Amino acid sequence: MKTLCTICIRSGSQGLINKNILKINKKPLFFFTLEQAKKSNLFDKIVISTDSLKIYRLVNKYGGNAFFIRPKSLSHNKSPKIPVIRHALLESEKFYKYKFDYIVDLDVTSPLRSIQDIKKAFNKFKKNHSNILFSVTKANKNPYFNQIEYKKNKYDLVKKSNILPKRRQDSSKVFDMNASIYIWKRNTLIKSDNLFSKRTSIYIMPKERSWDIDDNVDFEFAKFLIKKKNEK
Repeated sequence: MKTLCTICIRSGSQGLINKNILKINKKPLFFFTLEQAKKSNLFDKIVISTDSLKIYRLVNKYGGNAFFIRPKSLSHNKSPKIPVIRHALLESEKFYKYKFDYIVDLDVTSPLRSIQDIKKAFNKFKKNHSNILFSVTKANKNPYFNQIEYKKNKYDLVKKSNILPKRRQDSSKVFDMNASIYIWKRNTLIKSDNLFSKRTSIYIMPKERSWDIDDNVDFEFAKFLIKKKNEK
């Protein structure tokens, strides 16, 4: 059974310009995810999808494997990610001349995941006979208890249950998708953009390893956490 790891590195960014190649400890942000993928020893191939020739060259300089440039149609700010991963899969199968059975996508903006997170998520995916698995973390807010929306000229809870919970702990369990790890069976990724089905599993990660870099505050805090981690 062949497993492909995809790492998608788009140029630019609305929240933080060129965040995917900003340096932490003198290494570009994508380097941390690339090293985690390599050290997990799970993957037959690790491929990089980028829309930038500069990143293409930088990835290969740091030991990555970039052999195609993502088309412009998949490189806009609003381009959904699943078609990008599907494109990387098909390009990889064309390049290596064989098909992959499983695809694992690791997001560059989640550098604090551990190698064990990747391994445990993949093991759970296989143990549960899942079609899809994605990583999550426990949500700070709960739509049944303390998240509101404005609808029909009034504010109300986002979700309602038959019995109004008096404490957040009494509400239904909810999770934040932390965008760190996604896993698919090949046919599922090829056929659908939908992440949710009866064969979807989740892998729960702690908050300290779920940090997702979107803006400069996120980036500076990630730098602090990585430095602190390296000091242990």
